[in-house]
Amino acid sequence: MHDDAIITQMDQWIRRVVVGLNLCPFARKPLENNLIRIAVSQADDVPALLGDLHAELERLAQCPATEVETTVIAIPHMLSDFADYNDFLDLAEALVERFGWEGEFQIASFHPHYQFEGTEPEDAENYTNRSPWPALHLLREDRLEQAIASHPDPEQIPERNIAAMNELGQPALEALLESCR
Repeated sequence: MHDDAIITQMDQWIRRVVVGLNLCPFARKPLENNLIRIAVSQADDVPALLGDLHAELERLAQCPATEVETTVIAIPHMLSDFADYNDFLDLAEALVERFGWEGEFQIASFHPHYQFEGTEPEDAENYTNRSPWPALHLLREDRLEQAIASHPDPEQIPERNIAAMNELGQPALEALLESCR
């Protein structure tokens, strides 16, 4: 699949699922202001993916938030197994720490088979973090802190999302995710 098709799928997912279902109330403004970069990693091994992650973090570090507020890296050629993806997250976090980006950037995780601890694979609440491709979402911590400070009740976002997912139900959520592919 070509990068353009993957970018389109990820964009549709952000629009229809993340913003459309209001899973992240902080995503609408960067989306509307065209401040979300969607990158596609061509990596097919861990060292190459770490290199792509490093390059995207460097790009964010050197680019003002008024041009790119956040980056989503789609990973189409590896980490299709959720356990492997989870293992990679430890390496990704270690890279952030190694280059001194703790407190500046954080990584949010999304995967087609995302499963929260203590849930079953088919549980609707897992869809809060399901995406068309394995993905790493690179967030600027200062922007996230500003958004959280301006939200009336940020602590309730996860509970509200779980309730909304359960109300929609797994079949509808799977169909919605599939419509982004």
